[in-house]
Amino acid sequence: MKRKITETLYEWKKEKKGRMPLLIYGARQVGKTFEMREFGAVSYKNTVYVNFETDERIGKYFDTDIHPDYIVSILEKYYETMIIPGDTLIIFDEIQSCERALTCLKYFQEEAPEYHVIAAGSLLGVAINRDKYSFPVGKVQMATMYPMDLEEVLWAKGKQLLADTIREHFENNEPMNELLHEEAMQEFYHYCIVGGMPAAVKADITSNSPINQSEIRQMLLNSYIADMTKYADKSDTIRIFEAYDSLPAQLAKDTKKFQYKLIKSGARASQYGDAIDWLIRSGIVHKCVKSSQGFYPIAAYQDLTAFKLYYSDMGIMSARIGMSLEAMTSKESEHFRGILTENYVSIALKSKGYDLHYWESDSIAEVDFLIQRDNHVIPVECKAGEHVKAKSLMVYMKKYDPAYAIRISARNFGFVKGIKSVPLYSVFCI
Repeated sequence: MKRKITETLYEWKKEKKGRMPLLIYGARQVGKTFEMREFGAVSYKNTVYVNFETDERIGKYFDTDIHPDYIVSILEKYYETMIIPGDTLIIFDEIQSCERALTCLKYFQEEAPEYHVIAAGSLLGVAINRDKYSFPVGKVQMATMYPMDLEEVLWAKGKQLLADTIREHFENNEPMNELLHEEAMQEFYHYCIVGGMPAAVKADITSNSPINQSEIRQMLLNSYIADMTKYADKSDTIRIFEAYDSLPAQLAKDTKKFQYKLIKSGARASQYGDAIDWLIRSGIVHKCVKSSQGFYPIAAYQDLTAFKLYYSDMGIMSARIGMSLEAMTSKESEHFRGILTENYVSIALKSKGYDLHYWESDSIAEVDFLIQRDNHVIPVECKAGEHVKAKSLMVYMKKYDPAYAIRISARNFGFVKGIKSVPLYSVFCI
């Protein structure tokens, strides 16, 4: 399945001067391993694939010496293959399981930049003991891989033309043909349930799959929960579980600001701050921080004590709350459809590289998201249906007079009175 990060890999390979080892972040099961190995198979004469999680023996060779000449000679003997600069891709997978391997990336950059090295880890942010081994700051190129966005899913389904048509109408602010608009909306609803994990997407589009995508989603959810036990201290695991279990209740509130009391009675930030930080750094959730003003730059006006948490994948979210496609489109779930929509937009914006912020003014008005583009702060309002009346957005526009605003809803494309209408299925274009 075609992924957008592939372009990043090819650009990295073409770099002639100053190429650094490439370090790919990303939550478990987003497709990092497949993408790296496929890239190696297509772009290099041979690949040396090292998985530090499944083969603990190879990690022991990094205990004594981590200089490139030694490491390369060990890899050649261990895997019985020649490593030729430019012709061989070296992959260090699940590198969080071997901290010395992470440190050795620094020496590949300093002493042997001619070697092509890619590393990846599912829980780098939480599993690395940086007090013991230094992170190679400034010595690696970093990239983050997210679950498949809706455009990538359309590609996987053979609907490249629909994806291209959506982009064309987004750029021109022209309404789509109603039949295409309705087809794209159905794809959006479907994506909200299946999500963007490659295994779930593949199961969904493969008719003869031995296991259906709902079971895949549940398995992925279980693997995330298992990671909490595996990579968290025992004393923190219970709090991580409790914070994670509170997410549906947190999102169901009219004001979605994270409230510790919803974890359990008497809960405080001092008790659960580390647990929430673990969930964020693991990629299981995304954090959206409050901004008290609509001025540029957003980061200068953020209130770090007020934030929202969103699931990082729609499939994981739907599995966690037990949402089905039938329920998603029913009238009975109209309220929660708005919650799913907001979570979907947070994922789409995050995967495009935007930091997540929302705006609130004295608890009177609230705009779902603020994004920073070309030295401008753009307000983004989300609506699940075609009813788009939004008092808060009008309050914001009157107060800050932004270059324009974005309203995401079930309505077709358009641009009226400074508001760009963006259909739900086209958020990947923003």
